[in-house]
Amino acid sequence: MAAATVSQPPITTPAIPAIPGRNDSSDSSRSSQTITEKVKLSSPLRTSSFSKNRSSQDGNVQVDRSVSPKRWKTFLKAFKHIHDLTPKEVDDFMASYEIYNLDWANEEDMVKAFGPNYQQRVGDCLRSYYSVLNHLCSLGDVEKMYIPPLMDKKASVLDNQLLYEESVAKDIGLRPGMKVLDLGCGRGRVAAHMTSFSGAQVTGLNIDENQIAQAREWNDQCGFSNEFVVHDQNDLPLPFADNTFDAFYEIQALSLCKDPSASFKEIYRVLKPGAKFSLLDWVSLPAYDPADPIHAGLMRRVKPLIGAVGTPTPASFEKALTDSGFAVAKSDNPSIGGLQAPLIDKVDIYFRSVRRLIHGLVRLRALPPHFKLLFDRLCLDGQAFVQMDNMRLITTTYRIIAEKPTV
Repeated sequence: MAAATVSQPPITTPAIPAIPGRNDSSDSSRSSQTITEKVKLSSPLRTSSFSKNRSSQDGNVQVDRSVSPKRWKTFLKAFKHIHDLTPKEVDDFMASYEIYNLDWANEEDMVKAFGPNYQQRVGDCLRSYYSVLNHLCSLGDVEKMYIPPLMDKKASVLDNQLLYEESVAKDIGLRPGMKVLDLGCGRGRVAAHMTSFSGAQVTGLNIDENQIAQAREWNDQCGFSNEFVVHDQNDLPLPFADNTFDAFYEIQALSLCKDPSASFKEIYRVLKPGAKFSLLDWVSLPAYDPADPIHAGLMRRVKPLIGAVGTPTPASFEKALTDSGFAVAKSDNPSIGGLQAPLIDKVDIYFRSVRRLIHGLVRLRALPPHFKLLFDRLCLDGQAFVQMDNMRLITTTYRIIAEKPTV
């Protein structure tokens, strides 16, 4: 459904300090209206287009999503970080891909590859992986390091992210003053949008210190009271007391989860009775047949691309949730037509175009050689991802909404 057809009652929100503005080259024209973005640099908390759109005389809609960062500043910071990587940082990033050739379910192979302390080794690989990947993604329109569900065919990747995040806030009933846990919070951009949209206070958890540092910096610039914690999600228990949070969400973080059942029990513990739970993650779908050599070959190519160690299914997630005490309310794929492929393809085309430019600049010695190495790896097998999505073998946008019972 196009964004223009969705409505939501206004949300009353407390005053919050000014939020840095956004300047971005998004191609987010909507199917039934033209959307422009109006940035105000000194005003109280503002909600999204759904609750604060105002029609002008020419029928255009002014959308205020000013928690989104200025893309050119993000691009320059990411470019500098990648330019200044040490040979060891580059080597560690490339070596980290070895974990994606394995699966949590095959513990014998994990031990054989990494030894009995394999979970620590996986954690080290993930830290190396994300210390570089988040900056590579920031050079494109994947500001929040995830490809969202296809919510609007005419919107950019970034605006589809915003539309999906707003749907999460509604699904889990976020309101001003609520405390919400964000698992795999990245650089805090989703948390900022959640707070701007709903007035809720977010606690973000992530394994990468660099991303947490950026999240805290952005949070301070926004003037929010969100908190960010460095923690490996596989290191249980979580560092929170019982019945701490009013809601929970995660976006494509559970592909790195060793034991979803144990994790969901921990999340259940830290949520208050009646709290809602939102999951958006990668799964293999019923059409996938691991005995089919074509399917298996595509899977070997795609798992490293999407950063997946485990191979969950919708049924396995649902069972883990119900076994943990949750009641599943919704289990579906929110993408239009159940396909994410148009957005995957858009991202893949962009980064392959950037890669051609990078190759030329490296040949001219205008950039260090590791730029070519990193972009070649980033762009590897993007079309295999598109193919698997179109074949409905996998998706990275499977959604489950659940609730902790009140009694």
